[in-house]
Amino acid sequence: QVQLVESGGGLVQPGGSLRLSCAASGNIFSIGPMGWYRQAPGKQRELVATVSTNGNTNYADSVKGRFTISRDNAKKTVYLQMNSLKPEDTAVYYCNAVIYGIPYWGKGTLVSVSS
Repeated sequence: QVQLVESGGGLVQPGGSLRLSCAASGNIFSIGPMGWYRQAPGKQRELVATVSTNGNTNYADSVKGRFTISRDNAKKTVYLQMNSLKPEDTAVYYCNAVIYGIPYWGKGTLVSVSS
């Protein structure tokens, strides 16, 4: 059974940094595209960043230059380095991975940016 487990969320002041991790477990030999999405209170889930199998990345305009997505295929893990955080970055962050053509989601980790 495939599982994605996120970690690294928490409370941070504006201008601060956090690093999210998402590890995949189960009978997995390879993982396709991976990404991070977020959902703020009262809003729809939105794409934050994606990374392809060969490392190509894509970012939402709102996080370009502040967030960096990366992956470690050997560890079956995707990361999201978040710098210069703003209050509007407050949301539950979800990990996504396409495994054998099927999209899987983690349960989410809360990021709160507040002074």
